[in-house]
Amino acid sequence: MPAPQATIKQQLARAKFASFGLKAPQNWTDPQGSAADHYGRAFKPEEKTSTPAIGTPPLFQPASLNKYHTDTQKMMHSKFGAFIDGICSAICSAWSTWQSAVTMTGLVVAGPTVSVGQLVGPPLTPLILKDAPKGSPAELKFSNVVAQVIGTAWLSFTASIKIPGLPLFPAYSALPTPVAPPMPHPPIPIASLPQLPVPILCQTLKMQMIAQHADPQAQYHKELYEAIAHAFEQSYNQWKATSMITNLLVVATGGTPVSPLPAVGTATMPPGGLT
Repeated sequence: MPAPQATIKQQLARAKFASFGLKAPQNWTDPQGSAADHYGRAFKPEEKTSTPAIGTPPLFQPASLNKYHTDTQKMMHSKFGAFIDGICSAICSAWSTWQSAVTMTGLVVAGPTVSVGQLVGPPLTPLILKDAPKGSPAELKFSNVVAQVIGTAWLSFTASIKIPGLPLFPAYSALPTPVAPPMPHPPIPIASLPQLPVPILCQTLKMQMIAQHADPQAQYHKELYEAIAHAFEQSYNQWKATSMITNLLVVATGGTPVSPLPAVGTATMPPGGLT
């Protein structure tokens, strides 16, 4: 399966962010008593009831239908929506580049079985930052945090993926040639391989992003980071369920027609072998 599509990841992140039910402006309470009367007379009739941004879904709810509240809600919906879409698109583009370039090395061939191995691909952090939103200092900081945390987590996660002695090449059990001939193997589902996904789970990513942001007063940063982390974890779950290793190249020796021996050697997966 190719890397997750940006539109799907954007929808996942937007839906998660909207689920928090945040209001704009923040911490608004309706005036009471005489203040309520003054507040009511301060606005024209057409300003007292207006239409908020509706979205699919709306990322914020207006504190009231007062025009100034719905204007704030529309601005926040647009601002945060644009960042979510931009950073999700950058992550998916980086993921796609990584998948097209990743290799697997260090595989050990022993007769019919292949084991161990290490995925080696380009780091995600600079690939994400290349296309991430950077239109303001705040966007740049958010993008840097997301790219650094996801890049580091992905490197740790992919290093944990190993092949656990799978019998991929039955014909190599007793090889009647001095050099192992190229041979196809059944696709290897990524989901079937030992792996430690803890670094890329939502709660792990969220807590690391919040810690690295290091600004507890940053507006809605916890919700934003959780939405992005949630979308990343869900995208990983979809990706691993259908992604396959499909093209291992073996370099191994065997025996002779008179004295066949089990193949012994190494294997690699060149770029393009993870589909």
